[in-house]
Amino acid sequence: MAAPVTAHNSYSSNDLSHLARTECSKSESPLEDENFTDDVVELVRKEIGGDLKSLKKVSGLLEKLTLENKQLEEQVLTVSSSVPLRVSAALSTAEESRVKLESLLEKERVLSNTLQQHLQGAQVWADGIGQVLGQLDTLERHMKYLQCLARIEELSDSIQQYLMTNSMWDAVGAIDRMASLDMGLRESGCSHLQAFLRETLRFWHKILKDKLASDFEEVLTQFHWPFISPPTQTLSPPANVQEFNSQLELLVSQLLSLQTSDDLISEKKEIPSRPGQSQTPPLSLPIQIMLLPLSKRFRYHFTGNRQTNNLSKPEWYLTQVLIWMGNSSNFMDEKIQPVLDRAGAKVNARVELCRGLLTLAQEKLAQDAPRLLYDDALFCHLVDEVLQFEKELRGTHSYPRTYPGVLHILLEETVFQKWLSVERKSDGCGKSGRHLTEIRLLERYRALPCPRAQLSFLALQKELVDDFRIRLTQVMKEESRQPLSPRYCAILNAANYISTVLSDWGDNVFFLQLQQAAVSVGEEILGPLGATETGRLASLEGSLFEALLALLERLRGDMLGRLLDAVMRDVKEKAQPYCKDRWISLPSQNDQATMSLSSSACPMMLCLRDHLLQLQQMLCLPLFQTFWQGLAERLDNFIYEDLILYNHFNEGGVAQLQYDMTRNLFPLFGHYCKRPENFFKHVKEACIILTLKVGPALLLCDMLKQSEEDEGILNHQQPSPESALNELGVYKLAPSDVQILLNLRSAWLKQ
Repeated sequence: MAAPVTAHNSYSSNDLSHLARTECSKSESPLEDENFTDDVVELVRKEIGGDLKSLKKVSGLLEKLTLENKQLEEQVLTVSSSVPLRVSAALSTAEESRVKLESLLEKERVLSNTLQQHLQGAQVWADGIGQVLGQLDTLERHMKYLQCLARIEELSDSIQQYLMTNSMWDAVGAIDRMASLDMGLRESGCSHLQAFLRETLRFWHKILKDKLASDFEEVLTQFHWPFISPPTQTLSPPANVQEFNSQLELLVSQLLSLQTSDDLISEKKEIPSRPGQSQTPPLSLPIQIMLLPLSKRFRYHFTGNRQTNNLSKPEWYLTQVLIWMGNSSNFMDEKIQPVLDRAGAKVNARVELCRGLLTLAQEKLAQDAPRLLYDDALFCHLVDEVLQFEKELRGTHSYPRTYPGVLHILLEETVFQKWLSVERKSDGCGKSGRHLTEIRLLERYRALPCPRAQLSFLALQKELVDDFRIRLTQVMKEESRQPLSPRYCAILNAANYISTVLSDWGDNVFFLQLQQAAVSVGEEILGPLGATETGRLASLEGSLFEALLALLERLRGDMLGRLLDAVMRDVKEKAQPYCKDRWISLPSQNDQATMSLSSSACPMMLCLRDHLLQLQQMLCLPLFQTFWQGLAERLDNFIYEDLILYNHFNEGGVAQLQYDMTRNLFPLFGHYCKRPENFFKHVKEACIILTLKVGPALLLCDMLKQSEEDEGILNHQQPSPESALNELGVYKLAPSDVQILLNLRSAWLKQ
């Protein structure tokens, strides 16, 4: 019974293998064969498994697969039969759409032809309507033109009627409305209408302005205007002062209301732009009227053939302007300013008057300056007076710096170049560099309103300072044979002064601002600046005077060194007997009744005293401070090296040395500082070591020797030689120097 089952199973396996091979043979590619084989094997493993007893499931699997295959074939047949039907339906729809499109295109052609025919027929009507509309537009513009003319005539009649009835406020209002109409027609192309309106406005404005100005001048006369001389208490106020104050306020308010029309019709002079000059608003109308009598007086005295019109006396008209400003300031502040404030005018009455008076000075200066270009003396005098005028204007009269003064007149190219030329010439005429560099030239260009002009003066100033430095160097070389002479010290003082001034200028706000201007426009005036220098100037790390300062510092250091060398030569010569004194055999302090200065030291001390007193009088204080400190340092080294280290000392010699130093040498320098011994550290510490008692000296000597032997071995328990010396007050001398000093005591050498 087992054999048939086995045979059946074997047959089934062979059938499956045959089926797999058959299906594989039907594959179209090796990759598809491999995938199909894998799928079949996976299906058999999943449905049947590895158990041979499960082969009975093969028949069920075949039936299932056959059924699925049949269903798939039916679906394919259904889809294949439905595709032609859909395609034919789509083609039918497309054909219908084409027919409709052709129908629509035909209708469009018909409508287009009809529209063209209609437009051609309506063009005649359109042309006619266009002509009518053009005529209507012309009529409308004519109507507006006539309405504007009627408005002008209406305002003109109103102004005339108001003036006849003395209704000044109504007349002012009508003038203001006419001015508004003028501004409204500014963009219009009707030039004749604009001209007619402007002439009408000018006509009525002049009549009204003249009337108000006449009344205003009468009221001002009651207040004693203009103040030609300083106002005094003897001028009695008008009897009905309250009434005049009311009239003054009324007239000022009415004149301010005419400001708009006055600005429109006033013929502004075309003033060419000048360096540093800014545009300023026009003067208010009341101030213009107040300036009329002053302007007449100014032109009467300073134009024409009057003796007061003198080119060599610019101070006459400049001073006159300042006097008028000062005389009128109280009246402007007390009478006019309150009226302007109540009228809502945001102007300063006193500043406005100064502006008007400055206009007179500017016109006069602009006429006179070109006429003085060929006379250096008169031109220099003019510049001096203008600078003084500007200083008083900004200082005494508090004229705002935002408004131009008169300096911009001097910045005209020809006038400015002449100014630079005479400044250079004046320096070559023997004027002192001190006066030139700090006071005269700086103050002359500090107030200039244009950075370019200031930079031009700065370039000139640096050039003149460098020339002065060269002259100082040349004279110094001639005087270097006698460095203690007053002339040599004067040269040193001059170099130090200029160096100090330039150093201070480097931190001055004015020069810092000028430094920033030099970064942007300085190359045109100061010459090409390197990238490094430009960067240092822009970051404010450097200054405009760095190169000059370096040269002056070198000159000062060289001269100070020569001076110290000369003094030290004299001192060393006088100190030779003192250095060669027998310090090892001097009597003990106990053998002398009182200690006194060594006789051999007297010439040296007298020489030092005389030189210090002489140079204190001839050198400026900062230089003398540097000098005596340098002298003390050199003298300290000289005494230490040529006297102390050169000799041996007994107890009396050490006592005498200490007495000479602490009671005589140090007090010589005590006039200039509180603790002069701090400038003689070598000598002071050498005296400390030499005056030690025998016991401490021997202990110190042993410790120093022991520290030399133990060098390189760390011993935290034993104090270092430096700490031991510090306890004695010795900080400058090294342990090796102390050992040398300890060996100079004759008594200790025998121990």
